[in-house]
Amino acid sequence: MTLANIEMAVYCFDVINTQLNRQKEPAVPREIPNVKLPLFVTWKKGVHHDLRGCIGTFSDLNAFHDSRFKPIGKEEVPSLQCGVSLLVNFEKIHDFRDWTIGRHGVRMNFDDGHRTRSAVFLPEVASEQGWNHVETIDSLIRKSGYGDRIDDSLRASLRIVRFQSSKIVLDYKDYVNYKQSHGLPIPH
Repeated sequence: MTLANIEMAVYCFDVINTQLNRQKEPAVPREIPNVKLPLFVTWKKGVHHDLRGCIGTFSDLNAFHDSRFKPIGKEEVPSLQCGVSLLVNFEKIHDFRDWTIGRHGVRMNFDDGHRTRSAVFLPEVASEQGWNHVETIDSLIRKSGYGDRIDDSLRASLRIVRFQSSKIVLDYKDYVNYKQSHGLPIPH
């Protein structure tokens, strides 16, 4: 099984720094395996680690922009924390409560009569928010853009996959320390 490693988070910082400085995108380090896995990159900011952006993919995609947030500015980079989550161990479940808060992430989809809606939460979301199973599922339904009534019938109709993640988190100061200790330049 491929695990998230520090080089993945370092590479994310390198990519954002080179993008902000209009430099050539860095080469992928050899420590990052050439495998295709679903992944999410989460940016948090400041001492309280407020969500700054989160983007991920379950398929091949150039995932750099999160439309829910304004683009990150150069002045913000020193206050950022990067989390890289590799998603693993996918299992279909038949009861919306058949997952463990803090251990499993959930991806759900359903047809609302007009279109198919979908949304995903990483394993840490429910526990960070203090949500139980119903609150988490209802928040996922709302995240999908569904605005009508939520009831047990709707919850029972959901197609849900639970999963786990291998995650690495790196603060900017640790990124700088990593680059310096390995004799690598910091893009500016």
